[in-house]
Amino acid sequence: MTVPAMRRPRIKPEHRAYRTVDGHVRIGSVVHGIGAEVKDPDGWVWTLVETMDGTRSAADVVAEVGRRHPGLRLPDPDIAQAITDLTAAGYVEDAGAAPPAELSDRERERYGRGMTLLRWMDLRPRESAWEPQLRLRRARVLLVGVGGTGGAAARDLVASGVGRLHCVEPDVVELSNLNRQTLFGERDLGTPKIDAALAALRALNSDATVTGERREVRGPADLSELLANGAEGARYDVLLLAADRPAVIRRWANEVCLATGTAWAEAGYRGPLVSVGVFRPGRGACWECLRGAEAERRDLRLAPGQGEEAASPRMPWNPVNAVTAGLSGSLLAHAALMLLCGIPPVEPGCRFGLNLMLPGDPVMQRARPRPDCPACGAAPRPGESA
Repeated sequence: MTVPAMRRPRIKPEHRAYRTVDGHVRIGSVVHGIGAEVKDPDGWVWTLVETMDGTRSAADVVAEVGRRHPGLRLPDPDIAQAITDLTAAGYVEDAGAAPPAELSDRERERYGRGMTLLRWMDLRPRESAWEPQLRLRRARVLLVGVGGTGGAAARDLVASGVGRLHCVEPDVVELSNLNRQTLFGERDLGTPKIDAALAALRALNSDATVTGERREVRGPADLSELLANGAEGARYDVLLLAADRPAVIRRWANEVCLATGTAWAEAGYRGPLVSVGVFRPGRGACWECLRGAEAERRDLRLAPGQGEEAASPRMPWNPVNAVTAGLSGSLLAHAALMLLCGIPPVEPGCRFGLNLMLPGDPVMQRARPRPDCPACGAAPRPGESA
């Protein structure tokens, strides 16, 4: 990991440190997964984090810590290394870094709150706290399905500042959609969903480029063609799958993304269970690996001759309301931000979500890549030779 040089190092405001009753230094906030605790028997670590307030150069910080603790005779390289370690851990930003010129004043005002959230969850050293937002601005995302899950995901991505979003959806707006597909209203009944979605998304953020087409995905070739025809000839950074038919479409997406090396995510709901799967070819389990491992993990205690539908019956439609559809869409947008920015730093090859029946009971599935996986086990990964 390359640690950027800091002009004026500053502990991120969201990561402001405090001293515990036993004199340790806690830094990074009290959020699990972010915070850390440092033993500080001589008190100089506390002085260091207090001194890194964005008003001094790194050299001045080192000198000030040494001046305040003359009896310790701290070597300057040790203090400088502590600054480097805190920076590498993601707790430090450069107060002297100018915002990227590519982001206008209007964009910085618009996305300022989002930038601070990304900065809070970010555990990577950056040249600028605006770098993740700039990555979103440059991103190209392909979204298949703009119903309940896909509409919520599209809304959240456009509001968050994703630069280019291409939506694919074959259906028209029906009255039964309106209990959950909040991108549409009664005025849109009978209108192609893609037309209504594009109008709503463009009205939400004129700085984003939102395009779309009315099209049904009928096989892997359709997904391959969509991925190959990215905006301005450039490939998409991420595929988001929010379509639930045909039932085999997730297998198609997994196959095509493995072949093209495209990161992807898929989300949805099954009654009160809301979840998203996040995948990146070459890192972690693929969709087939995860699905196979989950099938082995569950003990449904099925009698001979019974299929999985006996324990989890299929209905003509999936019971859903605006809450479950909206949560699944927001999780899908969150997965896209993870894949595009690396924030938070979650390893792909997993599924996570919520069980709304039991608040506090999370959905979390993870598996190792399977050598016998029919999708990725026998085939070379992108960039590898057979």
